[in-house]
Amino acid sequence: MNADAGGHSGAAVPARSREGSPVAADFVPSALGTREHWDAVYERELRTFQEYGDTGEIWFGEESMNRLIRWMQKHKIPSDASVLDIGTGNGVFLVELVEDFLSLSTKLSGFHVCVDKGTFDAISLNPDNAVEKRKQYVKSLSRVLEVKGFFLITSCNWTKAELLDVFSEGFELFEELPTPKFSFGGRSGNTVAALVFQKSETFLDKVS
Repeated sequence: MNADAGGHSGAAVPARSREGSPVAADFVPSALGTREHWDAVYERELRTFQEYGDTGEIWFGEESMNRLIRWMQKHKIPSDASVLDIGTGNGVFLVELVEDFLSLSTKLSGFHVCVDKGTFDAISLNPDNAVEKRKQYVKSLSRVLEVKGFFLITSCNWTKAELLDVFSEGFELFEELPTPKFSFGGRSGNTVAALVFQKSETFLDKVS
């Protein structure tokens, strides 16, 4: 299991069985997987911002945000591209995109890039049929992302191999982004998984 590099004291990394696929074994349900929890979190962050000017937590840390922006710049994503920040939280990432990279636009007719930093992790903890909600997530993503569009996901709960399995239908791995590594007990790994998928040109939406 990946560890949380965002300073969240492990709160987003609940225990789960490692026997077989996570889709079969699944995660331990948690309030972290509910909309009500995150609505309350960001209500508190909004009050803190209004009172003290503190923008709040950057999920997975500032480097995770900069990593995604550098990737977009490297691959020359157009400045007028439509970007969807899935589960945007306090909106810090979108503010950075507009200030440093993208032109502000209200066009919502389809997205060239979709970004997820922890939302899929949270959905995976939902106490009410998380497996089905993950399937709904993939279907919704396939609807809003343009063909050949990019999906950038950063996860502390899912490994590269597991994410490849979850997004195996309709998406192809485009690139694995470098992330911090750790060593413990003679074994090494990454603190988070950060992958770039591209929506397949031959993708057929089976939910019609």
